[in-house]
Amino acid sequence: MLAVRIGMVCPYSLAVWGGVQSQVLSLSRTLRAKGVATQVLAPCDGPPPEPWVTPLGNSIPYAQNGSFAPLAPDPPAQLRVLGAIWDERFDLLHLHEPLAPGPTLTAVLVKPVPLLGTFHASGRIGAYRWARPGVRRLASRLDLRVAVSPEAAGMARHYLHGTYDILFNGIETNRFATADRWPTEGPTVLFLGRHEPRKGLSVLLEASRLLPKDVRLWIGGHGPETEALRAAYASDDRIEWLGPLSEEEKRRRLRAADVFCVPSLGGESFGVVLLEGMASGTPVVASDLPAYRVVAEDGACATLFPTGDSQALAKTVLDVLDGGQGVDECVRRGADRAEEFSMATLADAYIARYQRLLA
Repeated sequence: MLAVRIGMVCPYSLAVWGGVQSQVLSLSRTLRAKGVATQVLAPCDGPPPEPWVTPLGNSIPYAQNGSFAPLAPDPPAQLRVLGAIWDERFDLLHLHEPLAPGPTLTAVLVKPVPLLGTFHASGRIGAYRWARPGVRRLASRLDLRVAVSPEAAGMARHYLHGTYDILFNGIETNRFATADRWPTEGPTVLFLGRHEPRKGLSVLLEASRLLPKDVRLWIGGHGPETEALRAAYASDDRIEWLGPLSEEEKRRRLRAADVFCVPSLGGESFGVVLLEGMASGTPVVASDLPAYRVVAEDGACATLFPTGDSQALAKTVLDVLDGGQGVDECVRRGADRAEEFSMATLADAYIARYQRLLA
């Protein structure tokens, strides 16, 4: 057991589904199970999701990397994070996206204790390019830098310089593998994600026109494209628009689906969502993005299709629904692959780095 207090700071609202938010909560839950006192500081648009989360106020959506980030850069949120840092007397702060406007950047500026920063994003961050000298100076205040993938490390290194430990994201595999299955009414394809262009939901919906009448689509999440897409496909009663899902419902639907489809168009630094499908024992169909190819081991653990090609996606989904030995083998390998990225292993890797910083 590591006898220290860790402040886990997330710049994004925990009321909005996202990969970073999911990692923050899962990692903190696992660290606490290992006896490491961990408190999460983050914006929350509503009640905090766990008793060990300190809410910092509501968020405001900002365009970032082809998406909308629910950030809290307002002065009251910064005063709350400063108050929490002083009150909790943390030994170390673990900052996710440490240079994002809001609580993590405030922690970098004041630096009351050693700082570990985890960089999640890949692609392009406008602020990095426009304010390169300034962000480099801020990044130099971090005592240790971690990136969740080679792509994320490459982007951070390009703009910020420095060295980065690569620690891939993790998942709580047992929570996915043992979830009760949600009831289904036939072959079902599941989509989970924000309804925005880079997540590729429109590609899946176009592909659905080529799928048999008995194939149902579960569409989880919401976003700026939701209303337009719902209107465009209002006559298709095979599509069920689920809206935002709780973590429990997400795991149950992942377990129940016949295909988990991840049709993203780009801007992905890691494919943790693929691992969630693999851990659930569900066949995964995903875009042939570099980050997804790494997770899927070039298609051994998930079936990849040409990014953005709706016709190829429809054919791939049909092939997977037809099943067979190849699909079963892919699912088996996927379950093994997910275990390689267990959150318990990731937590141990971070504990080793906390010890190094505090030695």
